[in-house]
Amino acid sequence: MLDHRSIASSIVTPRMANGIHMPGSLRATGAFGPTSFATPKMSSPFMIPSAAEGAKSEYDLMYYLKGALAGGICCGVTHGAMTPVDVVKTRMQLSPLEYTGIGQGFKKVIAEEGAGALLTGFAPTAFGYFIQGWFKFGGVEFFKTQAAEKLGPQAGWDNRTLIYLSSAAVAEFIADIFLCPLEATRIRLVSDPSYATSMPGAMSKMVAESGVIGAFYAGFGPILFKQVPYTMTKFAVQGAAAEAIYNGLGTKPEAMSGSANIGISLGSGVIAGVAAAIISHPADTLLSKINKKGAGGSGGIVSRLANIAKETGFVKLATQGLAARCVMIGTLTAGQFGIFDSVMGALGTTKFHFHDPSAEHH
Repeated sequence: MLDHRSIASSIVTPRMANGIHMPGSLRATGAFGPTSFATPKMSSPFMIPSAAEGAKSEYDLMYYLKGALAGGICCGVTHGAMTPVDVVKTRMQLSPLEYTGIGQGFKKVIAEEGAGALLTGFAPTAFGYFIQGWFKFGGVEFFKTQAAEKLGPQAGWDNRTLIYLSSAAVAEFIADIFLCPLEATRIRLVSDPSYATSMPGAMSKMVAESGVIGAFYAGFGPILFKQVPYTMTKFAVQGAAAEAIYNGLGTKPEAMSGSANIGISLGSGVIAGVAAAIISHPADTLLSKINKKGAGGSGGIVSRLANIAKETGFVKLATQGLAARCVMIGTLTAGQFGIFDSVMGALGTTKFHFHDPSAEHH
């Protein structure tokens, strides 16, 4: 937990000690535009609050719990909503000769199994990514503020990309420990809809057949190779893209309307999502295939992964289902950042943003 006195002194002081002017009547730029507060309790989402803005630091245990909850909601909602696209994408990866495109895949699933089949795996998807989002977004906020506190304002700004990358990597590793069993269950249900009628039923059957490790963590390596680069790219690219858009417009977030800021967040989220999807797709294909019954032979996990990679080839690993995944990830990443900021605002706080202390001197 961050001590409010230490973070105030190391990140910002009340009166431009590090180039950040904090007026007596605080103006916070939120999702619905500028708002004035006579008694400031939270800062602009694009500034870092000082101890002078309240008796209690914003970056305490309650802040991290709010960030974790917002992360769980944004990931659970967006991944759950994209379940139909994910079903088709997974089928394209597992049976590329039968499912040759997004449109054709949708038509084939509906024609052969009914429209309800597009929601196969919804429960493990929504629940699994709620848990993952809890640790991912909450973890990124925790590690990001910890790094900023230790480095100080200017060094934090100068090293913001490295902070994004390292914070995302550690947070995602922790999140994947909890996500992997639910992702394995989802893939099993999508690849074999008749396997079980519910998520608990599928999980129980998988454990009975393969044991806990074999059932739920056969794909832990691929999920790390998929999710860690994906999350690192997502946070770093979104931050850089948003910064580039603001610079291109010759303005700053605090000078924009609430709707304009949301628009920039959504646009930069799409860019980040597509970039993250491309980088992590080979591992995503491996993850889909390793959880298909009998895939890669009967050897150990490493042997099975090697067999799958050899049989499939790198080009197919990198391209099978990529278009569907870019659509899915681009959309949900944009949605995640928008929902996260909205939920944080509804909970009475705003996420930590890096700010250039030297900018106010120019």
